[in-house]
Amino acid sequence: MLQLKAVTLSALVGVFSTSLLAAPSPITDSQKETAEQLIQTALKSDMGYDIVTSLTTEVGPRLGGSEAEARARNWGAELGRELGFDRVSIEEFTMPFWDRGHLHITLTSPYQQPLYGTALGGAAPSESEVNADVVYFRDIHALTDIKDSELKGKIAFVDGDAMVKSQTGAGYGQANQRRRIGWQHAQRGGASALVVRSVGSDSHRFPHTGMMSKNGDEWANIPVIAVSNPDADHLRRLHQANKPLSMSLHSESKWKGEVSSGNVILDIVGSEKPEEIVLIGGHLDSWDLGTGAVDDGAGVAITTAAAALIAKLPTRPKRTIRVVMFGAEEVGLLGAFAYAKQHEANLANHVVATESDFGAQTVWQLVSNVNSDATQLVDDIAKILSPLGIIRGGSDIAGGGPDIIPLAAKGVPTIRLNQNGRDYFDLHHTPDDTLDKINPEELAQNIAAYAASIYLLADTDVDLKGAK
Repeated sequence: MLQLKAVTLSALVGVFSTSLLAAPSPITDSQKETAEQLIQTALKSDMGYDIVTSLTTEVGPRLGGSEAEARARNWGAELGRELGFDRVSIEEFTMPFWDRGHLHITLTSPYQQPLYGTALGGAAPSESEVNADVVYFRDIHALTDIKDSELKGKIAFVDGDAMVKSQTGAGYGQANQRRRIGWQHAQRGGASALVVRSVGSDSHRFPHTGMMSKNGDEWANIPVIAVSNPDADHLRRLHQANKPLSMSLHSESKWKGEVSSGNVILDIVGSEKPEEIVLIGGHLDSWDLGTGAVDDGAGVAITTAAAALIAKLPTRPKRTIRVVMFGAEEVGLLGAFAYAKQHEANLANHVVATESDFGAQTVWQLVSNVNSDATQLVDDIAKILSPLGIIRGGSDIAGGGPDIIPLAAKGVPTIRLNQNGRDYFDLHHTPDDTLDKINPEELAQNIAAYAASIYLLADTDVDLKGAK
């Protein structure tokens, strides 16, 4: 009798524990089935690869504010109409335009050797040919210690280390300091120009460009050039051998006044709550050295294709799905800030936002920053994505992607489908960012993950906003 009671009690405890752990899912069987169908359809579809092929081939490089970026906006709007989006619009904004111009840079001592370099965004031109001795700095910290006017008439070279390859891109923020703020200290020191090691993880003679930071409202008034990692390695070896270094350089990069840019907006209007918006996107502009396939043609293709597959369903999801092809991201998130400003009065209706902007390799993790009551919804979405090799990450990870930062700062909830970025900083901002670096099967896995998760977020009645 005692044994029977023990077994019965154990069984009751087991049932009670299971009931606590297995709360009813906010995802219905029908929604789950539709999400799984979207995954299978996306994995078999070439739509995303066709989109990024079209963008990189028909438009090419798309520097923010350039004529090419304007052509890209027209391309994006026409694509939206072709794919059957319910609303298509372009929201323009003005921006200052920086142009790279021509550059040459050559090592002149201890011997003549051309270097592979590129001007950094926001850099000034050289008034004439710069011929000067080079002062070597092992890293950005060494440069920040210089005294005012200490570098007068010299070229400063800031070394550092190539980034370690990483799935998450760890190390980029620290390495990027030489690109972002190096000019401020070189200019304070009176240098005629600044040369830095490229911020990247590759060993090819492809320099990485990228935008510098302003100092208040001031941009650099000296040339600032990034050289490839092998060239930086060469300069380090010469310095370590106590060889005198000098360079000759001439750069034509400069600001060219105010121009127009814009965001392309593609909407699938919700069937029951059209005023509530699930926002996804990528950035339409790119740096001008490559064709912007990985950064960020892939993100545009992934999010547009995912939404287009949802649009083909027999019934629209309850909430509106909005794809934003952000303009002028590379030169300071200008499109993102313009969107947040233009839609400020309606941000309360933006129930969640995310961006694809970390290449084209497979998604491996889902993270979120939503209302705590909505966390189970995201947990259950992750379970549906798990056959794609995606795991559930943190539920308090703010962000959603670079262009989502201004929205997140205003309280818009976010998710992010984190991609494997191991090769991202090999290609990032270089001439090597071209279509051949994209694997169609990996791109399709991204689209499958976005299609399923965005559909479920748009079709749910769960409130994702509110207290975290």
